[in-house]
Formats: sequence, structure tokens, C-alpha cells
Amino acid sequence: MADLTIPEGGFWPAPEIPQPNIYPMEWRVETEKLAAIYEKSKRVLWNPADLPWDDLDPADFTREQRLGIMYWFAVLANFDASGPAVFARATIQAFEKHEEDPVRKCFFSITRDEMNHEECCQRSIAKLWPGGPLDWTPSDDLEKAAHNNIGWLYHNGGRYWTGYTSAVGKYSLPVLFTSFMMGEMAASTLFRGMATGTRHPVFNEMFQRIGRDESRHLQICMTILENEWPGLTDETRGLITRQLRAGFVFLSMILWEPPSGFWDLPPYFLANHRVLMDHARQAGLGVLSYEEQAENWRVAMAKVRAIVERWGIAFPAIPELDLEGVPVEFIDPEEIIPVF
Repeated sequence: MADLTIPEGGFWPAPEIPQPNIYPMEWRVETEKLAAIYEKSKRVLWNPADLPWDDLDPADFTREQRLGIMYWFAVLANFDASGPAVFARATIQAFEKHEEDPVRKCFFSITRDEMNHEECCQRSIAKLWPGGPLDWTPSDDLEKAAHNNIGWLYHNGGRYWTGYTSAVGKYSLPVLFTSFMMGEMAASTLFRGMATGTRHPVFNEMFQRIGRDESRHLQICMTILENEWPGLTDETRGLITRQLRAGFVFLSMILWEPPSGFWDLPPYFLANHRVLMDHARQAGLGVLSYEEQAENWRVAMAKVRAIVERWGIAFPAIPELDLEGVPVEFIDPEEIIPVF
């Protein structure tokens, strides 16, 4: 065996690694609860390809109903298709900032789950409306309305992605995770209602599985926030209040209806949105009525309010739901952290 080479005066110290950087590698564990949640995520992993897609027969629906279902999943994809990229970037950020190992692993597990959720949108649309959401040529006014609405919707999604890419390095974990928590609370609410309301077994199983994932994501967010919220500065509390309002505005597109004066949409968008959502509802997808959606959103926001006020964070006024709170004026699109 060769002898070691030991330089005169001892080994030379390796240079300091500029930060942020994923090196040096480490596997520090401070929150055992997060480690346990990550282990659970591995045990309950599911494959969207295993859903009984052969039972989803386009012939069971009218053309208008198929278009309505495609439109609903296209709206959902504006949120769910951003999920893998949002949490992949957050995972990299967690490595660069040397967050504890379970935080990084939980981010990874959410990224993987969100890819499953995006695949459900992809498979549902491909089955019922080949070429959707946008790679098809409309043949009548209803189809033109759907195609145009989706184009405007994705235009807005692109604006918010631009905001997120700058926000992820600018905002602290408490601000980022409050936004994530809003998204997961909304998603849990949405898919619980959809699973109960749908008349189709494929969608029922899909929504149940996605809902369970989102509930686990909410548990991850709450565990991290309970570590991060103590000792918040007044400035950070104010940012969180604004993010709560921004999250409501962003997520209302899929949970209810987009509030006026914020989304960059043409004046005919909402009327056509309602027509298309009615077709999805009539198809038995499980889309709740306007009043049921409003009540679901109200219940979800009440839960968020109870959580944040425990930590001295002011809840924003949500006049659209008749919820009192701190007035928050104009929200710039670049302030929104798009999550679902």
C-alpha cells in the first residue's frame, strides 16, 4: 500500500465555497416530523397511468360536455402544471440555503406529486379532446370561446411565473410557505368537493388521490411554518398579509371565479367561462355550483385566518366573500407566488 502524502506544515484548507451553493453536502435533521412525512410520501406513491382510463369513454358525453371537461382541466392545468416547476425551483433553493435534509426531501416529494397531478390533466384532456388545451382548431363559436379563454388564462399564468422566479430568491421561507399553505389549503378544499360531487369513477378515484396528496402537502407546510413563524418581524407579517390576499386572487380562478380588476382578461371572458363550466358540471365532473364554491372558499379562508392570527399575522379583507380584515389595495402580478 502506498504511503500517504502529508505536506510540510499540514494539509491545505480547501477554499471557502461561495454561497448560495448546494455544497458542502450535509444531511442535518432538526424536525423529525418532516422526516416522518417524507417516509409516508414514499409509501403512498401512486401512478396516474394505473387509473382505469379505458372506462373514460368519450362516447358517454356530448361534444359540449367533452369540451367543458377539457376546459375545466385546462383551467386546472394553469395551476397544477406550474406545480412541478414551482417546487423543483424551491427544492434547489432549499439545497442552496442548506435547509435541513427533511425540508429538501419534502420539497422533492411535493414536486413528484405535482407531476402526477399534471399528468392527470394531460391524460384527461388527451382522452376527451385530442390536441387540447390549445393545439387544435375550433370549428364553431363555443369551441372558439373555449380556445380563446384558455389562451388568455395561460397568458396570465406566464405573468405569474415571471413573478415567482424573482420572488423565490427574494422572499423568506415564512412568506414563501404562507403562499404554499394557501395553495394547499385551496387544493384540499377543491378536490374534496370534486371527489364528492363527480359521477364518474375515474374522476372520483383521481380526485381522491390528488386530495390526499394535497392534504399531506398542507401538513408539510404547516410543520415548516410552525418552525418559521415565531419571531417574525412586523415587515414580514405585513408581507404575509399581502400574500394571503394575493393567493386568494390567484386561486379564485379555479376555486371560484376571478375577482375583477386584477386578472388581465377580456370583458367577455367570465361570461364564456361560466358557460363552459356549466357544460363540465352537466357532464358530471363534480364542479360545484357558484354558491357551493363560494362557501367552500369561505370555509378554507376561515381556516387560514385561524392559523395566521395565532401568530399575530393580520388577515386581509376578502370583500368578495364578505370576510372582514385589513384592507389590501392593488396587488401587482409580480407579488404573487403561483402555487397549487
